[in-house]
Amino acid sequence: MKMGSMNQFKDQSLSFTKKLLPYVIYSLLPIALLRLYFNPLPFLPSTETELPHSNSITITSHSSSSSPSAEKVRTLETHCDYFNGKWIRDKRGPLYNGTTCGTIKEGQNCISHGRPDMGYLYWRWKPSECHLPRFEPETFLQLLQNKHLAFVGDSMARNQLESLLCMLATASTPNLVYRNGEDNKFRRWHFPSHNVSVSVYWSPFLVEGIEKSNTGPNHNKLFLDHVDEKWAKDLDQMDMIVLSIGHWFLHPAVYFESGSALGCHYCPGLNHTEIGFYDVLRKALRTTLNSIIERRGRKGSGIDVIVTTFSPAHFEGEWDKAGACPKTKPYRNGEKEVEGMDADMRKTEIEEVEAAKTNAIAKGFKWSRLEALDVTKLALLRPDGHPGPYMHPFPFANGVQERVQNDCVHWCLPGPVDTWNEIFLQKIKKWKHQPRSEE
Repeated sequence: MKMGSMNQFKDQSLSFTKKLLPYVIYSLLPIALLRLYFNPLPFLPSTETELPHSNSITITSHSSSSSPSAEKVRTLETHCDYFNGKWIRDKRGPLYNGTTCGTIKEGQNCISHGRPDMGYLYWRWKPSECHLPRFEPETFLQLLQNKHLAFVGDSMARNQLESLLCMLATASTPNLVYRNGEDNKFRRWHFPSHNVSVSVYWSPFLVEGIEKSNTGPNHNKLFLDHVDEKWAKDLDQMDMIVLSIGHWFLHPAVYFESGSALGCHYCPGLNHTEIGFYDVLRKALRTTLNSIIERRGRKGSGIDVIVTTFSPAHFEGEWDKAGACPKTKPYRNGEKEVEGMDADMRKTEIEEVEAAKTNAIAKGFKWSRLEALDVTKLALLRPDGHPGPYMHPFPFANGVQERVQNDCVHWCLPGPVDTWNEIFLQKIKKWKHQPRSEE
């Protein structure tokens, strides 16, 4: 074939292909759309940046008095170490905001105080071994129906309590039925929908203590062998207790035991031996847990006890010398480790929970459950979650000030502390299907 003829043939073929191609595309397009409709692509974007995984078991139970249609299927998480994990982005955001919940202490209401960045609200904790579900307020109320839950301890106990109230309020409105003490340090709410009572008791040492004042000595006094009766006198009314202490043990204090001075922490000028605060924290927690076991362990109704572990502060610089917490993102996994005082406080609290369990078993008390709510690491990785300067309303309304007080201890609400209660709910769920007699 001549060269000219070959070129002419190619031109004709190309022309034919160009005319045919649109028809081929139009005929394939409906098929592709149908394929996508019935089988969506696996890489379509999700509200989460990483998909959760779970180690779980499914238990199917049949009731002899019910029909097959009444079969109940429940899924229980296997043991989950909530301590290990990382913070990942979550586009869903919190269940509530600072303008719709009326129980937030002003100093933690970062949104209403004008905090401009909102990125700290869009993270969730992803444990390494399992999936931590989003908080379910209705489920929580159902599990606590007809019961009294008490938060006992320092301002971190109050911080966790107010987080819980705000999340529960998205399902049922609580009524404030009791308040007393300076700054309303003793309060109780009632959820009529489920007959659930939730209280907070101010007791920064759990044991008997005399707090320092502006007019008296500049140190606290602790009586390590006596539980604080301001909350313990109501033990018979409580079904579940959440204990939270730690930060107040860092303050100057003199310690007493068996009627005599044991020593002190940072008490220059006083004739006492410096003994630090780690052993004192241990003694206070031991007195508290043993008192609960002794008073309630013999009773068939029992009591459940949660100890929330130490929540680290994030001051960059000295807290009383213009220290601040300016970070706006969590630490990456591995960027910060639990060490030093934070590790020692956590270790002491977890060890005392385990010791109390052993003590209860040794004494034959089967009607109390104790567990640690281990939040130390997940709290350590959230330097962005504190009120910082927004503990005060609009602190920069008149420009940048030379000195602005920062709160780098407590947590914004909503904020990372909501995760404490997500884990709390999972522990209650586990207890629901684990009778005390099986422990």
